[in-house]
Amino acid sequence: MKVEYGNVAEDAVWAGVDTHAATNWLSVVDARGSELFSGEFATDPEGYRKLCDEIRRLGSPVAAGVECTGAYGAGLVRAMAAYGIACCEVITPGRPRRGPGCDKDDAADALRAAKQALSGENLAVPKSQDGWVEEVRNMTVAREELVKQCTSLANLALATVRKGPDEIRARLERLGTAKMMGVLAGWDEAEADPICDAVMFSLAALGRVWAEARRSARLLEERIERTLKAGNPALASMYGCGPISAAMLAIAAGDNPERMGSEASFAALCGVSPIRASSGKVERHRLNRGGNRNANKALHIIAMHRMRTDPRTTEYVERRRAEGLSDREIRRCVKRYIAREAYRLIMHPYDVPIEGKGPEMRAERIASGVSQKDAAIALGVTASTLCDLELGHHQFRELALRYRQWIDDGFPLEAGIDS
Repeated sequence: MKVEYGNVAEDAVWAGVDTHAATNWLSVVDARGSELFSGEFATDPEGYRKLCDEIRRLGSPVAAGVECTGAYGAGLVRAMAAYGIACCEVITPGRPRRGPGCDKDDAADALRAAKQALSGENLAVPKSQDGWVEEVRNMTVAREELVKQCTSLANLALATVRKGPDEIRARLERLGTAKMMGVLAGWDEAEADPICDAVMFSLAALGRVWAEARRSARLLEERIERTLKAGNPALASMYGCGPISAAMLAIAAGDNPERMGSEASFAALCGVSPIRASSGKVERHRLNRGGNRNANKALHIIAMHRMRTDPRTTEYVERRRAEGLSDREIRRCVKRYIAREAYRLIMHPYDVPIEGKGPEMRAERIASGVSQKDAAIALGVTASTLCDLELGHHQFRELALRYRQWIDDGFPLEAGIDS
């Protein structure tokens, strides 16, 4: 991103910070790029204060380029915002980007960040990390680790059972992984054979840790869902999008999604922007293998669900397949459309789609004295399906639209509605 500063004061200065776990190295340059200061500060509130004061002592700060704003530099970015210093994120160059003979130390990296902030080239607006998305991010990271731990424990327990005594293998392997781990979590009996007893004691220990990790992961997922519904009910109600997929998309956008200039920027951020792969007479695009891979995974999950269950999406798939597109190219197109929809919902968090308004339609039906059974018959569905829609347990796009139209038409019971 190119930043235009416009008119600046005569004593304007630009700062660059190379961030680390224990210290931050600051470099300050003037409008000509001459270094005015270079020094080290601690990564604590007092160190942040001294760093900001040093920048202001040297002149009127225009912008500060900070490395790793989502990790080591997160606290400094918040402190700079409180002190009124504009902050931007600079990309840390890897070895291929460094020219031969270039220095690599904290002072050189800070000076490079300051000069990059002065040029205004290749800068990004850092995530603010001060809202509900940051809450979701922390819970999502913890849940991912717990899920990985559950998988690792289950694999270890299954390998132990398969290598253990035959009587233990015959007793446990046929149960299946989840049921086996549940049985092991409550195991407290002693075995007659010493080897069998040692194996079962070890498996029971794995089972108890597995059960606790699974319970904690479920509690985190429930809280993630509650936080999502409070912070962005529109995204939480998107068709085919579960709480974890919605969390991944929200985390990619951050607490300040306005930093993205357009929905095309969000698509590129999620790795679903089309990449030209034409050659000769062949005109085509391929998948983008860059971007936020967690957000890309979330879009893939939503796309696969819609391609199986959503009539509009399945119709689109058949039409594009008839045009000669491969299944991989069709998935790329579907993911791109979903990214456009997700961006709009992220930017308008309370614009809840129709399929997320089941409870409201239920209240209107009850107020009109129409029973759920009669409504289900009129709509051509089962009462349990309509109940799931009204309670928000499932989101049926076409049924929700027909339900809304039926309510607007005055609840006609005698004619019915075609399904």
